[in-house]
Amino acid sequence: MKKRILSLFLSICLLAGCASLLEREYSTVEPHSSKFWEREAAGTLRAENYQDIVNDLLILIGQHTETAMLRLYNMEGDITVTDTLERATVEVQQETPMGAYAVEYITTSSQAQRGYYEVELQIGYRRTAEQIQAVVNTTSPEALYSLLETALDEEKTELAVRIGYWGQNGQTQVEEAVTRIREDRGLQETPLWQVIYYPQEGPVGLVEVLLEGGEMPEPPPGGEGPEEGEALLEDGTEDGAAPEDGILSEEGGADTGAPEEAVSPVLDGDEKNGENLPPEG
Repeated sequence: MKKRILSLFLSICLLAGCASLLEREYSTVEPHSSKFWEREAAGTLRAENYQDIVNDLLILIGQHTETAMLRLYNMEGDITVTDTLERATVEVQQETPMGAYAVEYITTSSQAQRGYYEVELQIGYRRTAEQIQAVVNTTSPEALYSLLETALDEEKTELAVRIGYWGQNGQTQVEEAVTRIREDRGLQETPLWQVIYYPQEGPVGLVEVLLEGGEMPEPPPGGEGPEEGEALLEDGTEDGAAPEDGILSEEGGADTGAPEEAVSPVLDGDEKNGENLPPEG
């Protein structure tokens, strides 16, 4: 009898709305946020303001996408659209860590449609999809030593680290980590490592270490080498002397494929170390 009464009570509760007592809230994580993608057009991004465009571009770069379509809303006039797209592409390429690291160029062409502008995007890359996927994320430069240790154990030739917080002593921490790992591994006599910082201006967001020296990547448009965002570490080496800590200095300009003792810094881009010049006559 009691079981029948309990069953009847539960049935009444469900019919009367007591089912809310048993409800749970769930959330799902989608591969792509619906905020940035058109529902009725698969593979087409959408943007309603300037920041949306920047975010859309970063999504594409993270996927190493070369061509894409973007629907741009809430923009009035061709001039406004062109100016907004230009500012967004420049910001992404020159002021964001991943854009400065990976992107060679971004081109856009827009056409007015009913209620929106349709934008065709083309992105050229300085990095492969594998290099972008291999970028490691960390909160601060303090983790660089252990990341370099792992990279050496895995016989990698390069390491790219995206850093969440860059303090005033960030570059010093990077220099110390590189110097210490080379000393601990007995690599002082090996070719110099190059350390490159991204982006060009503002706080550093990504550090790249070339573990076998080699040639630096081509600078992004508007850059002129180390001073434009591909700065090399400053180690305080005196003019005319080779670096002792295995880090190529910003004034170095040397062929990093050569042994350390053969490196001769270039001063002011033109002056040469007199000790390496052949005798006259």
